[in-house]
Amino acid sequence: MPVNLVVGAQWGDEGKAKVIDYLSKDVDFVARFQGGANAGHTVIFDGKKFILHLIPSGILYPHTTCLIGNGLVFDVEKFFAEIDNLESQGISTEGRLFVSPDTHLVLPYHKTQDALEEEKYKIGTTKRGIGPAYTDKISRKGIRVRDLLDGESFVTKVKMNAETKLKTFKALYRENFDEDLTAFIDDYLKLADRLRPYVKNITYFLNDQIAQDKNVLIEGAQGALLDIDFGTYPFVTSSNCTAGGAATGLGIPPSKLTKVTGVFKAYLTRVGSGPFPSEMEEEQAETVRKAGGEFGSTTGRPRRCGWFDAVAGRFSVMINGITDVALIKLDVLDQLDKIKICVAYEFEGKKIKRFESDLKILEKCKPIYEEFDGWKSDTSEVRSFDALPKNAQKFINRISELLEAKISIISISPDRKATFDV
Repeated sequence: MPVNLVVGAQWGDEGKAKVIDYLSKDVDFVARFQGGANAGHTVIFDGKKFILHLIPSGILYPHTTCLIGNGLVFDVEKFFAEIDNLESQGISTEGRLFVSPDTHLVLPYHKTQDALEEEKYKIGTTKRGIGPAYTDKISRKGIRVRDLLDGESFVTKVKMNAETKLKTFKALYRENFDEDLTAFIDDYLKLADRLRPYVKNITYFLNDQIAQDKNVLIEGAQGALLDIDFGTYPFVTSSNCTAGGAATGLGIPPSKLTKVTGVFKAYLTRVGSGPFPSEMEEEQAETVRKAGGEFGSTTGRPRRCGWFDAVAGRFSVMINGITDVALIKLDVLDQLDKIKICVAYEFEGKKIKRFESDLKILEKCKPIYEEFDGWKSDTSEVRSFDALPKNAQKFINRISELLEAKISIISISPDRKATFDV
């Protein structure tokens, strides 16, 4: 049975949750491998809107077991808030949701640090404590789920870390931080008892399931152009959200990945600062933003909008080994007279077709466009490629040619039924 990895192929917010929801109907397990509660996956299920930040989207299918791997940073409070919300709407998680004991925790002081650093450096984070938690992990100061379950280890490490961090906060930001550590520790130790049934050795468990030919779907968060190594650094996330991160974030061999589905919007969006060669003029961007509901599901921030960038797209296909493309939100372009695809950049008078994550270069790149006639018709009820307007088909086929990858899935409108194979 296949192990299908779904990754965001742009700057995040591509619509991965809808693709994962579409593919989850046939899978036994859905696993996340990186990020944390900074992900915002929106799914319409049985007429209800669910926004999941930490729990895999496959939880909405009763036959699917969901796994949170060691590569994430884990916010226990958010985890239980999502569980409570799901169960209040009739979605049971009992016996079908597990987290690795080796997953690092996001703690209150991480969120404080994140907010202070965002105020100072304007990277564009969600202020959910993700970056500081990963920083502690890499510097070997992190606190894991297994420490929380142990109790004594958690108390010792929290006291050591918090005292150091609060001194740093006061020195750097000249603010008075008087954390009530006793209350904080007591609250988390109470959460440990509730968390215990959800903890499982994900690495052995998932490898066993793959060996038994179970159908596994791996759910990526954020997008390739936000990858800590391959994105537009420093305007990136704090984890490896490209395909390579799936192996280290779950403990499975790379050779077990049989399919990589890259999710692209039919246009492009970006949140926060950073270079964006194909960014639209504001009037055009506002039209697309309203049509596509382009506001962050985690932060509510308006997203910057641009034309489809095939240069960045080819780079994403290459570094992820994308075998299949899912093209999302085609209907957002329905009423546009003209539609553009960025096919190359102009840099210092030269035409370039390779994506550069060097900010000094990318900031000076000007887009070279191919322009297409719009289809000027409502596609929201279309359920097959052949039923799409001819101009829409031309646009899709050209994207496939430029990416050098087959488009296997198309999704139109928020309705979960409006997704089909090509």
